[in-house]
Parts: sequence; C-alpha cells; structure tokens
Amino acid sequence: MLVRLLREMCRLLFRVQVSGLEHVPQEDRILIIANHESFLDGLLLGLFLPKRATFVVHTGVLKSIFFRWWLKLTPHLSVDPASPLAMKKVIQRLHAGENVVIFPEGRITLTGALMKVYDGPGFVAAKTGVKILPVRVEGAAQSYFGRLSDAHPRKLFPQVSLKILPATEIRIEQHGHHAPLTAKQRRRIAGEAMRNIMQHMLFKTQPTKTLFEAFLDTVDKYGAKTRIIEDMHQIEDTYQEVLKKSLALGRLACKVSQPNEAVGVLMPNITNTLALVLGMSAFKRVPAMLNFTAGAEGMRNACIAANIKTVITSRKFIEAAKLEETVAQLRDLNIVYLETLRSQFGMLDRAWLMGYALHYPRAAMEPATAEDTAVILFTSGSEGKPKGVVHSHKSILANTHQISAMLDFSPSDKFMMALPLFHAFGFTGALLPLFNGIPILLFPSPLQYKLIPEVIYDKGCTVFFSTSTFLGNYAKFAHPYDFYKLRVVFAGAEKLNDEVRKIYHEKFGIRILEGYGTTECAPVVTANTPMANRTGSVGQLLPGMQYTLTPVPGIEKGGLLSVKGDNVMQGYYLFDQPGVLVAPKDGWYETGDVVEVDAEGFIHIKGRVKRFAKVAGEMVSLEVVEKIASTAAPEQFHAATTVPDASRGESIVLFTTDAKLKREDLQIVAKNLGSPEIAIARKLIVVDQIPVLGTGKTDYVTLKHMAEQAV
Repeated sequence: MLVRLLREMCRLLFRVQVSGLEHVPQEDRILIIANHESFLDGLLLGLFLPKRATFVVHTGVLKSIFFRWWLKLTPHLSVDPASPLAMKKVIQRLHAGENVVIFPEGRITLTGALMKVYDGPGFVAAKTGVKILPVRVEGAAQSYFGRLSDAHPRKLFPQVSLKILPATEIRIEQHGHHAPLTAKQRRRIAGEAMRNIMQHMLFKTQPTKTLFEAFLDTVDKYGAKTRIIEDMHQIEDTYQEVLKKSLALGRLACKVSQPNEAVGVLMPNITNTLALVLGMSAFKRVPAMLNFTAGAEGMRNACIAANIKTVITSRKFIEAAKLEETVAQLRDLNIVYLETLRSQFGMLDRAWLMGYALHYPRAAMEPATAEDTAVILFTSGSEGKPKGVVHSHKSILANTHQISAMLDFSPSDKFMMALPLFHAFGFTGALLPLFNGIPILLFPSPLQYKLIPEVIYDKGCTVFFSTSTFLGNYAKFAHPYDFYKLRVVFAGAEKLNDEVRKIYHEKFGIRILEGYGTTECAPVVTANTPMANRTGSVGQLLPGMQYTLTPVPGIEKGGLLSVKGDNVMQGYYLFDQPGVLVAPKDGWYETGDVVEVDAEGFIHIKGRVKRFAKVAGEMVSLEVVEKIASTAAPEQFHAATTVPDASRGESIVLFTTDAKLKREDLQIVAKNLGSPEIAIARKLIVVDQIPVLGTGKTDYVTLKHMAEQAV
C-alpha cells in the first residue's frame, strides 16, 4: 500500500517515464547498474523497476534517518566501497539467486557527468557471470536532492526518466600465451569494462534531434537568461539573444536560398556565425563552412565540389581579414554581404520575429529529421583538392554526446575556442558547450600567440581545445600563471609533440590530453581522459564506435584503421562529381591512418598510409623522420616529404628551420632512439618557416612541390 502510494506521488511530482522495460531479462539474479544523479535514485529504481532487488548502499547513507526509514521497505546491504570484503557479500547475494542494484560510481555526481567508476561492481559481474542491466537515470540531478554545483539549473520537481538498455555481461578473456592474469589485473580489467558499459549507456540514451531542436532544448533546460557566449566584441550573449539572432539570420538566409540548398558561409569566429549556422539549420538550409585561409583557388574548388552558388559573408570581416582580392576572384559565385541583407529585414520580418518566432520557435522552424544534412565541412586539402564532408544532424550531435559521455564538462566550466569554425574540431568544439549550458568564449584567430594566454587568464577559462603547433606557440609567450584555471587542455588535429607535452607539464603543471579525429567523423574518434590516459597514445575509442584493422604490406604491427559509428559522415562531395553524395561503404570509413591497438584498447598512431616512404623496398614512416629531427633540435620546426629516386624508389627530404642541423646529428639521435638508418633524411633543406594550413597542420602539398623543385 505504502509503496503504491509513493509510486503515485513520484509519478505526479516528477512525471516519471520508464522506457525499455522489454530489455529486462526474465531469468533470476541480474545485476542492475545505474548512474547516480541524486538521493532519489534508489527510491525511483525500487518503485519503477519490475524486479525486486537488494540495494547495495554506502554505510554513510545509514546515518540519515530518512534513508533508514526508506530502507525498511526494501532489502538492502550496506557496504563500504573501498573495502574488498564488501564485494564478497554482494557476490554471495547474487549466488543465492537475488537481484542486486548497485551504483558503480559509489557517489552522487557533482559534475552532472560520469565520475570515477569503482572496480568492485565490475569484478562482481565478471566473477558471477550474471547479466548486467544498465539503467540511465535522467533529470533527478536537477532536483534539490542532487549534489550539483550552483552553476547548474535547479527545479523543485524536474521531469525524471529511467531508460533501460539491453542487458550485457563482462567476460575477461585470457589473451593467448601470456602468463595468467593476477587477481589485481582481473579486477582492473573488469572495472574498465564496467566504465565502458556506463559510458556506452550515457551515449546511447541521448535522443537524436536536429541541431536547432537540441539548441531549443538547451534553452528550456538552462533558462533563456543564462549568459552563454562571448566573442571579441566582449559582449556576453544570453541564450535568448542567441535565439533571436539565429532566427533573424536564418530568415535572412532564406531570402537568398532554397530549402536544402548548400550555402557557403565565409565568416570569422564570432557569435553571429554560430547563430547563422543554427538559424540556417532551423529553416533547412545547409551551411557549408568555407576555409578562408585556403585562398581563392581552394575556396573555388570547395564550392564546385559542394555545388555552392551563394556565399554569405560580411564586409567588415573581409576588410579585417584582408580578403578583398581573394573574394574578387570568386566572380562566378553570388557573394551576399550580411550588411546588405540586413537592410532587407523589413517591418513584416520584425513583426514575425518579435510577435511569433521568438515566442514559438518550435512552431516557426521548418520540420526536419536528425537524418537530414546539417552541415558541409571541407577537408584541409593537405593531400590535394578539398573534399566536401557531408554531416547529418545526427552525426554532429552523436559526437557531442560521445565526448560528454567520456569527459566531465559542466556549466561551471568555461570553454576557450580559438580554432576556426570551418575546422571540424572548432565546429563541434563550439556546439558542445552551447548545447550543454557551458559558457564559451569565441576567439577570432588561433594565431594570436601572445594574446590568447592573456585572454584565457583574464576570462578564467577552464577548457581549451587546440592543436600541438598552436599549444607550443602559446607556451612560449604565456606567463606561468596564465593557465592557472585550465582544467582540461585537449589536443587534436595532429600528433602531439613531446616537447609541447613536457613544457605544459613543467611550466604550467598541466597534463595535455591527446585525442584523434577526422573531419569525416565529426571529428573526434578517440580521446585520452582524466580517467583513462596513456601518454604516447591518442586514447580509447569513443562509446558507440567499432573499428577494424586491415594489414598493410611492409608494416608488421598494427594496420589501416577503419571506423563505424553514429558520428561517421553521410559521405563526400567530390570536385569531379559536384553535388553527388559518395557514401562510405556500409557505413565504414577508412581513415588512411596506420595504428596499433594495445590490450587495453588504447590506440597508437604509426602514421598516415600516404606518409610512409618506400626506401630501398622498406616502409619508413615520415613521422619517425620528423621525430628524429625534433629530438635533435627541439626548439626548431621540421617537416619531411619524399621525392622519386631512380635507384632507391623514394628518397626522403627534410625541411628544417635549423640552419645548423647536420646529417651527423640525425645519425646520432637515430642510433639512440633505435630508429633504422634509412629513416635519416638524405637531403636537408633550410627554410625560414614551415608552410602551414589555416587549421594549423603542416601543408605537405606545398612542401612536396618545394622538394621537387629543389631536387
């Protein structure tokens, strides 16, 4: 009677929704695991799950009279998660045929994200071989029973949902001929497996929507008055202001385009650019983010590939970025300036915006599905003509959910985003905080090495996404105290240089987390996290992704990486077949990178297939060639390329900014590193600077031309 009464009360107050009941196994003894959002979680699971179960509770909980009273209604077992004996009791209960509910985190989340997952529950599951039933609790953290910081919105009675996922299990396999695993190793592997199940659960229970719907949901959740975004104009915009801008800019974009048309966006990193992207998304226009550092030729090729007729830009930006000549060369395109468009926003448009769209944005937007195309990004063209990479709403949002499932970002953070929005890392990196109530600072250019550390210090940023080259340059100019608040520095887009890793550790006391991604995967594929970090690797695969390795002749360990997952693109638009979507086969995208995966699932990148030279019949990674040079002269910059060689197949050319570097120096270093003799460049060419693309990557196309001319 009391249980029924409590259940009805919760239904009424928290509008509890339970989904996935069909996943509950019929057999006895299952281990039910859930993320821990609030003091209500146990009550909710007890009332709404169809299985009667024993709750594993922390001994500390029994101090509270309220919980002692509630626990009288249900079988429970009080344990101290730090004690190994505690888990033996749980194993006994499961062996006796009982169902058990356990929170693998052992404590209520303080960040709203997944916290440390204890090894115990995983060990229990592996030892007993029981089915694990993951249940995602959502919404309870926002109640006053949660433990979130003040930066999170609170509600008296938030809506709560329980999502039950298909049952799974943990099996610890013995790998080949190695020595048997010790108890400690088995425990750790089981704990890792449990963390993976939890991350997968957090990712899989995210709804699929369009970018604009996701934005509206965030506005509802965090409140229209929440200050969310600031750019170089030093004005902090609230969600309400971003919504207003996006509706107005979206309406303007409709005046110069048709539904589902790809429209070029040639804009800097400012709030209006993000608003324009959201507004176009609201009215089914597809923003194609043009790389303004690619020059007229690169931009024209990109527009041909994606069949772009109209480009939206801003006069003020073109002048500031000195792009007048570049734009003048794009004669065959319809270049539309926002300044001119603004004058076409008439009385009727204003009435529509203020009287209708702002109040009922869901009614004003064009209906779309998550499978529709959301954005076109372009590859950097580091290996030829740029390709248009077509992403759906689902793939971009899937990637933000995957990152959130692995890294604990919360509204008490502040993001610094200096990477350009036309770069996949900058694009998803800017939407991630926007859709999660996390304040973000957009900075126009990553090249302002002196200013950026100062801005990070001044604005108290805590999260910074960047590339190895840029991070190295900031470190040169930054004061040791500039990064005192940075909690997460995440590096991607190119290999993290060991010197950069070292200087961040020594000068700022910061551990850089290295990740790996590709524009085609929206972009993050793997990431090191504070919970699972291995120096020298690019981390573990994101939840919800599968991979395969194809052997490459001449390379013994590892293979060519292909990946599949919700974040993989819809396909390419190619220069030779404008506007024709070339989809990846069966959803598998071949990355072109040769990698090795270790026993714990950490991925180590050997190099790009195209960045291996075949010298005298042997495969040599050009990244090894560059590593030898940067070990010999760490302060300078180096880049390797190849030229055809009649006698040896290919010959390696090293460009360096170090005039004193000799082949003898490279030979000594190669010997110390244990690298083969053939990995030493045949020819050294001294340059003032190594050419880079706008994304901060080395421009290997230009280097190859330079090498061929020099030789």
